[in-house]
Amino acid sequence: MTSSPSVTRAAADIGGTFTDVAVLTPDGRIATRKLPSTQDNYADAVIAGVRDLLEELGSPLDALEELLHGCTVATNAILEGKGAPTALLTTRGFRDVLELRRVRVPNLYEPLYERPPPLVPRHHRFEVDERIGPRGDVLRPLDEAGVRAAVERVRAAGIETVAVCYLHSYANPTHEQRTGEILREMLPGAFVSLSVDVLPRKLEYERTSTTVINAYVGPPVRHYVRSMVSQVRDAGIGGRLMVMQSSGGILDAEAVAENPARIVECGPAAGVVGARYFATRAGFDNVITLDMGGTTAKASLIEGGRITFADEYEVGGGMSSRSALMGGGGYALKLPVIDISEVGAGGGSIAWLDKAGSLKVGPQSAGAVPGPACYDAGNDEPTVTDANVVLGYLNPESLAGGSVPIRFERAREVIATRLANPLGRDIVETAFGVHTVANANMMKAVKAVTTYRGRDPRDFTLVAFGGSGGVHAVDLARVLQVRRVVLPVAAGVFSALGLLFSNLEMNETVPFLHLAADAPLDDAERRYAALAERIAAVVGGPYEEIRFSRQADVRFAGQAYELTVPFGELRDDEAGEDGVGRPGGGNRSDPASTRLDARAITELCARFEAEHLARYGHAFSGEFPVEIVNLRLVGTRSPAGIVEPAPFDPGSRRGPDARRRVHFGSEVGLVETPVIGRGGLGLQARCGPLIIEEYEGTCVVPPDCTARLDGLGDIVIELPVTPGAGERQASSGRSGQ
Repeated sequence: MTSSPSVTRAAADIGGTFTDVAVLTPDGRIATRKLPSTQDNYADAVIAGVRDLLEELGSPLDALEELLHGCTVATNAILEGKGAPTALLTTRGFRDVLELRRVRVPNLYEPLYERPPPLVPRHHRFEVDERIGPRGDVLRPLDEAGVRAAVERVRAAGIETVAVCYLHSYANPTHEQRTGEILREMLPGAFVSLSVDVLPRKLEYERTSTTVINAYVGPPVRHYVRSMVSQVRDAGIGGRLMVMQSSGGILDAEAVAENPARIVECGPAAGVVGARYFATRAGFDNVITLDMGGTTAKASLIEGGRITFADEYEVGGGMSSRSALMGGGGYALKLPVIDISEVGAGGGSIAWLDKAGSLKVGPQSAGAVPGPACYDAGNDEPTVTDANVVLGYLNPESLAGGSVPIRFERAREVIATRLANPLGRDIVETAFGVHTVANANMMKAVKAVTTYRGRDPRDFTLVAFGGSGGVHAVDLARVLQVRRVVLPVAAGVFSALGLLFSNLEMNETVPFLHLAADAPLDDAERRYAALAERIAAVVGGPYEEIRFSRQADVRFAGQAYELTVPFGELRDDEAGEDGVGRPGGGNRSDPASTRLDARAITELCARFEAEHLARYGHAFSGEFPVEIVNLRLVGTRSPAGIVEPAPFDPGSRRGPDARRRVHFGSEVGLVETPVIGRGGLGLQARCGPLIIEEYEGTCVVPPDCTARLDGLGDIVIELPVTPGAGERQASSGRSGQ
C-alpha cells in the first residue's frame, strides 16, 4: 500500500456500461478504477470504486470532503420513457403547445417520420382560465377555482408531478406562483415545476418543453440523488455529494434535486471540461473532443481554449444535438448546455442487418448487462466491441486490467452467424465493416459541432477519450482530414477525471428585449445585480470568490433565434479558469462593479456580428439593427483543493510487451503489430502500427501514422498529410505554431 496525504476529492462517472472512478492525490498522482455499472443499484459500483482507491492510497474514507458525480439518470429517463407520469397546467387555449412544437423535422426525405410522443399525454394537460400580457399586465385574473378543479383531476389520475407554464409568466410570475401554492397545499409531497423557476424566458414551446422535462425527470432524479447521498454516508464515505450540470459546473446534490433538468447531459459535460483543462495545458487551444464509451459517442468543440455552449438543445430524438439543420426530432431543452452532439455508437452498440441486407450499427446497445457477446454473459448479438476484438484492436483475453475476461471465439461466432454468413463475407472483413459503420455514425456527431457550425475540422486537433475513443479516433480523423489525434492520460476514465477539475457554477437568465442602440443600461445593471444575488445564494461561499461573467443573447431584429456573446469589457488579466472571463472593469468580479456604457454596446454588436458570420457565413451588418433578447450571468467559484497533476512517470505504465496480428483494412490486411503500454512510447515519434494497451482503454496507431508522448504524458498521433489538404493543417489545433 502506498501512503499519501488524505485525499479530499474523488469523482465517479456512471456510464451505460462502466462506472469510472478517479482521484487526484494532494501530491498530484492520478489513480483510477473502472468497474461494470451496477444497473440494479448504481451506488454499489461508485462506493466500491471509491473505497478501493482510497484504501490503496492509504487515505481514510471519512477524510473525503467532496464526492463529485456525473450520471445519465435524467437522460435515460427521457430516452427510455421511464420518467414520472406528469401533468401540465397551462393557459386556456395553449393545451397543444407540446404537440405543435416547431416546424422542423430531422429527416427531410422521410415523409412518414413520426416525432416522439409528448412527455405529457393530452388527457393529462389541463387548461386554466388566466392571462398575462407580454408586458406583465393582468388581462384575465387567475381562476383559482379552476386551478383547484384541475388539481383534483390530477390527484384522481394518481399523478404526483406537475408542470405549470402560463403564457407570459416570465413578465409577471404571480399566477404561476399562486398556482404552485395551491398545488403544494392540495398535493403535499408532489414534485411541482414552475416555468418561472425553471426558465423565466420567452419562446412558449421551449419554455413549456423545458418545464415539462424538469417535472418528468424530477422524481427519478430526486430519488436517485438522495439515495446516493444516503448510501455513500452509510458506507462511511465523508463529504458532500456534488453533481455535474449540463453546463459543465458542479452544484450541491440537493440544489440539483430541485432543478433536475440541469443535469440531463451532465455525464458528457465532464469529459469536455477535462479535455479543455488538459488540452490547454498541453498547448492545444482548438480541439474537437470525441468521447466514445460503451453506449454512445459524443463530440464537442473547444475553440480558442473556450468550451462551446448551447442554449437550444434537443434530447430524445436519436441524436442529441442543438443543430438547426438536424433539429426537430427530440424534446427542446432551453437551458445552458455544453454543445455536445451524441449518437448511439459505442463499444456495446449492436450491429445488425436491415431488411435490405445493409449493415447497421446501433442505436440499440448491449449495455453493461449482458454486455458484448465476447463477455460471454448471455448476449447473442454482435457489437462494436466484438468486431474490434476480432480485428485484433482489443486484447483477446481480457480488458480493464484483467477485470473483464474476453472470449475471442465467442466474438468470431456472433460476427459469423449474425452478419458474415448472411452477407456471404469473410468474418474479418465483416468485422472491419462494423468498425467502419460505427465511424460513419460518429461522423454525424462531429459534423454537428463543426461543419454545421461553420467550422472546418481540419483546423482542429482531435482529442479522444472514453473506453473506445482511442480505438476509433485515428480512422475518424483520417476521414475528417484532421492531422493530429491526442489521447490524454487516463483517457478511458476521462469523464471522471474531468469532474475533478470542475468549478461550482450557476447560470441564470432574465428577459431583456431591446434594440441594442436603445437599451436602458441602468436597468440592465440592476438585473445583473439581481441575478448575482440569486447565483451567490446557490453557489455559496464568500461572495468575493465568485467570478461573474456577463453575457447576452443577441439577434438581428426579425430573427427568431439568438447567439450568446459576452457583454462588457474582457481583458486578458480577467480571464477565469472557466475560459469565459470576468465582466469588464478592474479586477473585481462583482457584476455591479463597472457600468455598462456605449462602448460595451458597440463591442457587443461587433462580437455578435463576428459570431454570426462564423456560424452562418454571412451577417446583416448595417442592414438590420441588433436586438438584445436576454441578459445572462454565469457565476463560477473554484473549489479549494485542486492541484496540478504530477509529471507523467513512464515507468508506471510500461504495460505489455507483446505482439499480435491486427487487421488495418483491405489495403493493408493483417499485420504483426507490437502491443505496448503508454510508457513504452517516448518523446521521439515511433512509427505504426502499434497497439497501446492501458488499464482504462486501448489506442490503435495504424501503419502510416506515428505516435509519441508529449511532456505531460499525452499520446500524440500524427497522421500523414492528405493530398490536396494544403498547408492549413500544419498548425491544426495548436496556438502559436
